[in-house]
Amino acid sequence: MQNPRGLRAAALSATAVLLASLVAGCGGDGSRGADLAAQKLDWKTCPAPSASEGGGAAPTPLPDGRTWQCATMRAPLDWSRPQGDTIGIALIRAEADGPGRRIGSLIFNFGGPGGSGVSTLPSLAQDYAKLRTRYDLVSFDPRGVGRSAGVRCESDAQLDQYFQQDETPDDAAEQAALLKNTEQFNAGCEKNSAKILPHVRTTDAARDMDLMRQVLGDSRLHYFGISYGTELGGVYAHLFPRHVGRAVLDAVVDPTQTPEQSSLGQARGFQLAMDNFAHDCVSKGTKCPIGSTAQDVENRVAGLLRNLDSKPIPGIFPRPLTQTAATNGIAQALYSKDLWEPLTEGLEQAYAGDGRILMLLSDALNGRSENGEYSNITAANAAINCADEKQRYDAAYVRQKLPGFRAASPLFGDFLAWGMLSCSDWAVPGAAAHPDVSAPGSAPILVVGNTGDPATPYEGAKKMVDALGSGVAVELTYEGQGHGAYDSKNKCVQDAVNGYLLDGKVPAAGTVCS
Repeated sequence: MQNPRGLRAAALSATAVLLASLVAGCGGDGSRGADLAAQKLDWKTCPAPSASEGGGAAPTPLPDGRTWQCATMRAPLDWSRPQGDTIGIALIRAEADGPGRRIGSLIFNFGGPGGSGVSTLPSLAQDYAKLRTRYDLVSFDPRGVGRSAGVRCESDAQLDQYFQQDETPDDAAEQAALLKNTEQFNAGCEKNSAKILPHVRTTDAARDMDLMRQVLGDSRLHYFGISYGTELGGVYAHLFPRHVGRAVLDAVVDPTQTPEQSSLGQARGFQLAMDNFAHDCVSKGTKCPIGSTAQDVENRVAGLLRNLDSKPIPGIFPRPLTQTAATNGIAQALYSKDLWEPLTEGLEQAYAGDGRILMLLSDALNGRSENGEYSNITAANAAINCADEKQRYDAAYVRQKLPGFRAASPLFGDFLAWGMLSCSDWAVPGAAAHPDVSAPGSAPILVVGNTGDPATPYEGAKKMVDALGSGVAVELTYEGQGHGAYDSKNKCVQDAVNGYLLDGKVPAAGTVCS
């Protein structure tokens, strides 16, 4: 299982795909300081996503026949030295198509951290078609991601090995191997991306968004942040409260938690999602093919993972399905109720010795395409998290905390506990214990929490509301399943969000949709 903080949102774009190289270097190009806000973007028809963005075909034309447009915005490499070198921030947009008055640009961040907005927005655009009636839909690769001075750590072949490692060590030798693999990965990041690593903090990305606002010609930033994108939105509101326009935060990160608390919360969240999946399977009229009761389903999954720890089964040749890959695949499927049926089929096949479906799900979580190329989501996820988070944990601390994690989740606890080692020897110090999102004076921010969210547990929404400050945030609850609420297609949620973004109507605080 990859970095547990990465599980918060890394799967959003991967789920969209299942259901449906550095381009800008760190050197200067002559653009400097105050000139950057006045730069003119050269919008052109979008190329196919780069390998670092996830690869695939160029985005198909929009329903009205217009093409997706892409451009590169210059931003300071180091925001403390705005007159210094610049990097390119890759942007994508679909221009507004409705008869109503255009409000401005609506900027999306789909999470991760480390997800490419340039490759994700076209795959999800139909979900946001109504918002396009009054907004240009805009997204971007945050710094360190994809085409925006993307962090590189290891080769595709090395990543194949990295994701096959045993991430739940049972003895001293396995623990030493895990630590060695983590050190090698982190050393690769420093070797290949040393210049960008100190400058990928969430505060840097928030400053990029305010520059983006100016370059796009908007007096205020209209924003839709999902998962990690809610943390980015909160940090933006803290830094620029008077620049906040209409903003929605969906699948909300708890900004008050330490990495340990976040990982423990995820253990509970993924366990809850597994419980809900198991109950759903056995509650249907037809016989559940993977267990007779909900507890039987979970016992069999636990047994499968124990067996895979010592005896992997065939996956996608030449890679076997290991315990780590199977756990990643199961976690990927729990992000969306739409993937529960493939998860059921994948488990049924795995019990028969065929690990292909679970391996495919694992690959989606890790950003691996069918041709064996990886996006840079894992590298960017590590770089952003480790630059943000001040805490550093060691193996002795993890061993001490294992009982609590196992109590929170028999299936996922060990993986999420050992994942806390990911930043232990990172080259760049972390910025803070947790992000500051206090935003007095901000326009209203709509905060949407999902009671069944595995990756960003529901309790985080109330914590975000409180942290933003009195009179700023309005909480909306969705009683549902999966990661996020708006993309569930729930009419109540979508009507509330659309009403605010399109018409400025703030829903009543405490509204509940089911």
